[in-house]
Amino acid sequence: MHSSPIPTVSALDIDSLPEGQISRLFVEIVEDALGMPVCVPVLVARGERPGPVLGITAAIHGNELNGIPVIQRLFSRIDVAQLRGTLVGVPVVNVPGFEQRSRSSVDSKDLNHIMPGVANGDGAQVYAYRIIDRIVRSFQYLVDLHTASVGRVNSLYVRADLKQPNTAAMAYLLRPQIALHNPANDKTLRGHAMGLGIPAVTLEIGNPQRFHPEFVKSSVVGLRSLMGELGMLPKRKVAEGEPPQLCRDSRWIYTARGGLLEVLPALTTQVEKGDVIARMTNIFGDLVEEITAPTSGVVIGRSVDPVAHTGARVLHLGRIAEVGTQGFLTRELALSEARLL
Repeated sequence: MHSSPIPTVSALDIDSLPEGQISRLFVEIVEDALGMPVCVPVLVARGERPGPVLGITAAIHGNELNGIPVIQRLFSRIDVAQLRGTLVGVPVVNVPGFEQRSRSSVDSKDLNHIMPGVANGDGAQVYAYRIIDRIVRSFQYLVDLHTASVGRVNSLYVRADLKQPNTAAMAYLLRPQIALHNPANDKTLRGHAMGLGIPAVTLEIGNPQRFHPEFVKSSVVGLRSLMGELGMLPKRKVAEGEPPQLCRDSRWIYTARGGLLEVLPALTTQVEKGDVIARMTNIFGDLVEEITAPTSGVVIGRSVDPVAHTGARVLHLGRIAEVGTQGFLTRELALSEARLL
């Protein structure tokens, strides 16, 4: 048990923390309507030898929980005596959403669509601004952990710029089932981090509002491999497993009708253009629509909610790319060209 009081600070200051141990902090972000501080939990493992600062963030969407045990398990197993540099874990970025079991934060806004926020804006904008200003600016690398949204399921996949050596190398080291080329949107946490010169990737770990042990375990192994490549920990021999399916881009397929939705293909399976991927029936059980794949690809994510209105999401389809073509880096080339140390 950990019974020592956990300090509350106004911002993450890595240099003020002791070397050779793990520190636990609460970083104050905003105040609630009672004037009480709303604080983000932060774990910091600081080595005694110099090295990079790797930040791992989770639950920027408050109901996306798999990143929490990933961070907990990584920190519980780390040998700080072997650590070079600093590992920072933020198990819950979106504290208001986490407490309400909600994707959104204050003002019902999506924190991952308004980065880097506004210093003197509305509640969500200020929250986003201070997450960047008080925590994320300290990072030199970032892995942002997500899951699917409610009513959907995800494969274990990574979104990254697969034409940039650093981010491509990070993506491959995380051992995903699918690697999706996805240059970052400036309004996301990953996008703003990239704008600050912080190589960043997003790892999608299964399904919302639950813990997914198999994917959690694989993600911890992947992060440990990344730390080895960064020179933060001694490298371990780990079976590479199946190479990820590389996607050049992706799109969501939507319904044209409303009713009861049945999505047919499983995650990570390939479909051909014209294949029936879902069926829609009305409330009386009559078939009203068969939905076909507009292009060939691999199923990255899919809906599991049978109740669907017009324009509901069906599945997330990735268009497969040939590794080593169109500027997409192979694992070997990405690792050889990356400057991760």
